[in-house]
Amino acid sequence: MEEHIEVEGKVTAVLAGTMFRVELDNKHVVLATISGKMRKRFVRLTPGDRVKMKMSPYDLNKARIIWRIG
Repeated sequence: MEEHIEVEGKVTAVLAGTMFRVELDNKHVVLATISGKMRKRFVRLTPGDRVKMKMSPYDLNKARIIWRIG
């Protein structure tokens, strides 16, 4: 089973279909989607929020947001 990479970043833009542009701490920009548990709990994300994400080591341009830090 593949290991995920956990990273933190800042939401820079809210896109259609629960997609977000997130800038990592190293200035790399990724396209992120919200996880199912966050969608189920109606967690709202706005530009400027810090988030924790999981990324696949095979595709470093996409991520899944798993936690909203603030």
